[in-house]
Amino acid sequence: MEHANNILYTQLFLRLALGITLLSAVADRFGLWPAANSVWGNMDNFIAYTGQITSFLPTVMTKLNTFMATVTEIILGILIILGFKTRIVAICCGILLLIFALSMTATLGIKSTFDYSVWIGSGASFLLATQRKFFFSLDEVLKKRNK
Repeated sequence: MEHANNILYTQLFLRLALGITLLSAVADRFGLWPAANSVWGNMDNFIAYTGQITSFLPTVMTKLNTFMATVTEIILGILIILGFKTRIVAICCGILLLIFALSMTATLGIKSTFDYSVWIGSGASFLLATQRKFFFSLDEVLKKRNK
């Protein structure tokens, strides 16, 4: 029983950590973190950063990539915290973070990916997707309701 409880809480912790991480990055680019704790601090700086890590793509795509990344991170962050369609959302988080990791590696070098733990986030997302049941989730509530 103790093993089941450990899985129950570690799975919830992982969902919260992934979701909060995604939403924190979005909050940073909207200037919601104090300057001392900020990476970008505003959307203009984030657009410049996006242009840097997607420099292998046409420049005209930078603002679109910024918008798509921001919207995707908001949606995935909220859904993973709620535990809605958790397996699909976890796979999407893993893919998104893998894309970030590969883009960062190609343009900034491998070290930056370790500093921002994007490989760990990607791997953790894929590991979460292998779970059979998602405790403390909207998925479980809806499953019980539909029985």
